Order: sequence, then structure tokens, then C-alpha cells
Amino acid sequence: MINWSEILEPIAAWFRSLGIPEPIVRWGHPLMMGIVVFVMGSAVGVSGWQGRLTKDKDTAIKSRIAHRQLALWMFSFIALGFTGGVLSLQMQHQPITKSPHFWTALGVLLLLGLNGAIALSKFGGEQQAGWRKFHAYLGTAALGLMFLHAVLGLNLGLSL
Repeated sequence: MINWSEILEPIAAWFRSLGIPEPIVRWGHPLMMGIVVFVMGSAVGVSGWQGRLTKDKDTAIKSRIAHRQLALWMFSFIALGFTGGVLSLQMQHQPITKSPHFWTALGVLLLLGLNGAIALSKFGGEQQAGWRKFHAYLGTAALGLMFLHAVLGLNLGLSL
């Protein structure tokens, strides 16, 4: 099994040497990721469902374009935030994989990656309706897991 602490310790030690104040090390990740999860996540979810459910064709097109653009940025920020969160735990000498917060983060990345792959496949070609529906519900499940992840992260931050 990979010992992530051993691998990440030299990087964490370098960041510790910068003298970053403890509140920033402890709460910087949750603050920034809270913005990504609640603001971007909500915007991605709303624009996706709006593009799917609205009867107005122009609104649907605009919503789908916004959804596509925001979702890519959100996934990128979440992937970077995952890295930052793991590093923050290491900087605080906390076990990385022992927290349900870590596992929900990994789950979110996997669900969003799968959903992105579905979209990149153009929703399976001729079978669009089924894949589009699956994409919508999988994205909603990922958003729900992100909200649970935020609650677990707040509990983790308060317990450190």
C-alpha cells in the first residue's frame, strides 16, 4: 500500500517552512472549496437542469453552454482542491486516508470524471436520451455528495 504521508512530507515540510499562519493552513482549503462547492456546484446544477427542463429553446441553449463551461472549471478546481486538501492534512500531521472527508472527495472526483466522460462521448451517440438522463441524475448525485463532503469537512476542521 502506498504511504501517502511519506511521499507528501517533503512538500508539506517546504510549505510549513514558509510560516503560513495556522488558521490559513487549517481553514484556507475549506473556505475556498466551500465557494467552489456551493457557488459553482449550485450554478452547474441549476444551469444543467435548466437546460434540460426549460421549454424556451434560446434559454435551453444558453443554459447548456453555461453548464458545459462551468462544469469544466468546477471539476478543475475540485481536482486542485483535492490536492490542496490532502496537502493541508499532511501539513497538520493528520492521517490522510482515515477520514470519510477524504473518501467523499475521491468519490466526487470519480463521479464527476465519469460524468465528464459521458458528456465527452456526446452521450453515447444515437442513444442520447438515456445517457443524457443518466448524466443529469449522476451529476445531481455528485452534487449531493459534494454537500455531504462539505459537512464532513467542517466536522473534520472543527475536530483538529
